[in-house]
Amino acid sequence: MSIITLDETGKASVLTTGAKSVASDIYSPLRSGVNGLIDPIGRFFAGAVNYGSLQRENEKLRSQIDALETTHAQTAAAKRQYSELEKLLAINRLPSISGLDVVPAQVTAQDISDFASTITIDKGRTSGVAIGDAVVGPGGLVGQVTEAFHGAAQVRLLTDGKSTVGVSFGNHEVATLAGVQSGSTLRAEDLSSTTAVSVGELMYTSGLAGAQFPPGIPVARVTSVHSVVGAANKQVTAKPLAAMSGLSYVEVLIWSGSSS
Repeated sequence: MSIITLDETGKASVLTTGAKSVASDIYSPLRSGVNGLIDPIGRFFAGAVNYGSLQRENEKLRSQIDALETTHAQTAAAKRQYSELEKLLAINRLPSISGLDVVPAQVTAQDISDFASTITIDKGRTSGVAIGDAVVGPGGLVGQVTEAFHGAAQVRLLTDGKSTVGVSFGNHEVATLAGVQSGSTLRAEDLSSTTAVSVGELMYTSGLAGAQFPPGIPVARVTSVHSVVGAANKQVTAKPLAAMSGLSYVEVLIWSGSSS
């Protein structure tokens, strides 16, 4: 069906032609409105799908980053342990140690407080460890075995208030270093005011008769020297060459010098 209209000039125009056209004219504006509503919804659902994919990719990346961080941490730990073992190897090359039986051990516990400075190791009597044995770590002397169990032992560190070690330095000078309670330094005891000693000087176990430790083991480096006018002794402090905290590996020296 067609509807023809005449304008004032007499010209005819077709308004619509056929039912299909009428329906198209009627629903075209509605279709545009519906499409306007549907398109954002479609984009939303498409975005939701993409978001899920992106989230999965992010989770995968996060896992990779976590794995890399773990590997980095493990690598750092491995480098630190390698450095410790290298320093222990250097200690083993010392003439006074090379001929001794050595028991490698791993530190399983540490007790460093104001009251004590000790470590526990995973080797004991079954490995030949005995009370009185010297213990070295990366860099030098660490301490002495004070308790030996079946498969473990306790070591008193140099910095413990009950620790003492005879040392030699300079031109055949000798002294005794003692641990300072709740500290990380050592103090020289009864060091004459006339004794020549300087900051930075290295001190080694003296190994004199009746000594508790084999001779020639690096012990500490002098950090301060003070002379008091009129005093009979110098005030000297030293820092252990081996780190007293954070130890992972040590070696027990089987040595009977203290009983000979």
